[in-house]
Amino acid sequence: MDTADIIASVLTLGIIVVSLLSNVVVLICFLYNPEIRKQVPGLFILNLTFCNLLLSVSNMPLTLVGLVTAGHPGGSGLCQIVGFLDTFLTTNSMLSMAALSIDRWVAVVFPLSYHSRMRHRDAVLALGCTWIHSLCFSTVATCRSWVGYHHLYASCTLCNGRAKAAGTQFIIFTLALHALTFLLTLIVMCVTYLKVLKVARFHCKRIDVITMQTLVLLVDIHPSVRQKCLDEQKRRRQRATKKISTFIGTFVVCFTPYVITRIIELFSPGPISPHWGVLSKCLAYSKAASDPFVYSLLRHQYRKTCSLLANKVLKRSPLNSSSLRRQNNAGTNSNTINNTNQTSTN
Repeated sequence: MDTADIIASVLTLGIIVVSLLSNVVVLICFLYNPEIRKQVPGLFILNLTFCNLLLSVSNMPLTLVGLVTAGHPGGSGLCQIVGFLDTFLTTNSMLSMAALSIDRWVAVVFPLSYHSRMRHRDAVLALGCTWIHSLCFSTVATCRSWVGYHHLYASCTLCNGRAKAAGTQFIIFTLALHALTFLLTLIVMCVTYLKVLKVARFHCKRIDVITMQTLVLLVDIHPSVRQKCLDEQKRRRQRATKKISTFIGTFVVCFTPYVITRIIELFSPGPISPHWGVLSKCLAYSKAASDPFVYSLLRHQYRKTCSLLANKVLKRSPLNSSSLRRQNNAGTNSNTINNTNQTSTN
């Protein structure tokens, strides 16, 4: 192993640990808090968490083994199963992000009719479509034997070497896969979140007008209070922009290098650096580690649930130890009293 492989192995290991821990915390919050389970976005987040967890325990460890051993991890059958999961889970997670963006758009643009437009039945139907969409591409790739160990990415995924005989068919399939998953999701996210940002800025502008009118009427207001109100207006505008930038930015940064590399690989006559291939794959894996923070754990409801769970766990241990201590003391006192009574009787 050279220095680049060691760095890639450590990076992959770190992504596995963070992804497992963060997605497990999201799953625990979903199971513990009934309010989260009642919300429609909770179903999309649950599906995204499921995909990320399965990716963390199936694909990422094999990539780590491939980097460490610099060879094929496991047998051909295992690699085909993992390659099927790679296509299915990546596609499913992308479409789940698109569904979340549509849900946010409906909630912001149609707040009064949101509950009638986005019901649990509609969410289940949308998730069914994402599963069918993902299963179609992954099943076709597996049945045509287009999945296997790819040395460029050190992982079991779509493999050009196994699809040389297919030629044009594999090229069309790969382009269609990325167009109907990555590009489709990116377009949906950009359109919906930009509309959400437009509505949010409009509401912020209305609030700012009301605030300024109030400040004009309050002639005797202290300058520091006036400046505080103006600073809050600025923070309110920046908050919405930061959230939208995070949603779209993490998606683009994590998936774009990998998708572009896959497309270049189809038409490039020369070899691509394996270090770049592994790095692009690690960036795609890092989306599974960042999703819990982007969509869940930084929200107030999840942070509150995490703090409640942490307090419950921390308070339980001292209580249990103190109760055991009381029981032991009570047992000791009762034995002492019994022995005293027996002595006095004798």
